[in-house]
Amino acid sequence: MDFDFTDEQRMLKDSVERLVKDEYGFEQRARYLAEPEGFSRVQWARYANMGLLGLTFDENFDGSGCGPVETMIVMEAFGRGLVVEPYLATVVLGGGCIRAGGSAAQREAILPRIADGSLLMAFAHAEPQSRYDLADVAATARRDGGGWVLDGAKRVVVHGGSADRLIVSARVSGARRDRDGIALFLVEADAPGVERREYPTQDRLRAADIDLSGVRVTDDDVVGVAGEAWPLLETVAAQAISALCAEAVGAMSAAHEQTVEYLKVRKQFGVAIGSFQALQHRAVDMLVMIEQARSMALFATMMSDEPDVAERERSMAAAKVQIGRAGRFVGQQGVQLHGGIGMTEECTVGHYLRRLSVIDILFGGAEHHLTQLARTGGLIDAAA
Repeated sequence: MDFDFTDEQRMLKDSVERLVKDEYGFEQRARYLAEPEGFSRVQWARYANMGLLGLTFDENFDGSGCGPVETMIVMEAFGRGLVVEPYLATVVLGGGCIRAGGSAAQREAILPRIADGSLLMAFAHAEPQSRYDLADVAATARRDGGGWVLDGAKRVVVHGGSADRLIVSARVSGARRDRDGIALFLVEADAPGVERREYPTQDRLRAADIDLSGVRVTDDDVVGVAGEAWPLLETVAAQAISALCAEAVGAMSAAHEQTVEYLKVRKQFGVAIGSFQALQHRAVDMLVMIEQARSMALFATMMSDEPDVAERERSMAAAKVQIGRAGRFVGQQGVQLHGGIGMTEECTVGHYLRRLSVIDILFGGAEHHLTQLARTGGLIDAAA
């Protein structure tokens, strides 16, 4: 199998990495985080001008018609820079739902606005009791005349406070953990009955708790078929996991590079501490973990559109296990090898550890996915 990028993919990689290098220094990122929405609208417009926001959308919707490999390239570069803009929430999750399951009218109305940067979206799915169970939906949608009325609570909605529109999951039938009976709805973020409470997360990004009380939507706001949203949820979750794996690889690579550079310049007993063999071994262990994670991120990218659902689930779980463990190891080693300064706000390596910790728990942590993988017989059939 050929893993080399095409000329167009190499150009994309070079341009995004150059943008991140030029626009995402430590102090620049701190300024973006301090803005009212927790990210830079200027940078968001720059992503739109570069075509990054419509990368995976059809050309009919002002996109580029690219696929998961291009998303991987962008997310890895964003991971290196600890980019704070809502690319995952708006493009991968929100745009992914509409691209994969929206009606023709929804795609025409929404995707071009995402591509030009004028519309921000968020995926309101997790609930107080659901933890990592994608099918655990207690929010309800009941018929009322020609539309629907939504009630329920959504928690830790990534970039939910700045979103213009929400994609909300709600149950139209069945028990709380049934895969059947789930529907997805487009909801205006400022609609009557929607209450949002925004807060910073561990990685200094933003999330929101969202309560819905008697929120009215129409049939035109249903994404796909009401009660049959489970396959779409699985597809979008797999695409999000793939993107997060790529972002984690970018963050790990940058953390490792900064740690090795620090070992070269930090002196103890009159010599650079990088000359100590024990520390060299630890830096090599970090590199080995990164390369293993990179392989699994590539695997997740290739399997994110796999039509065999069971095979795709096992692949995503295996990638999540490896990425989660590698991220924790690389982040913790980076902080420890920096010594006391690694614990300070002024040292970037600690921020990489925070982001890697959050990536681990998004859509299920390593231990959760290891359990799921064991229940399904593992990634490779032992009997075979």
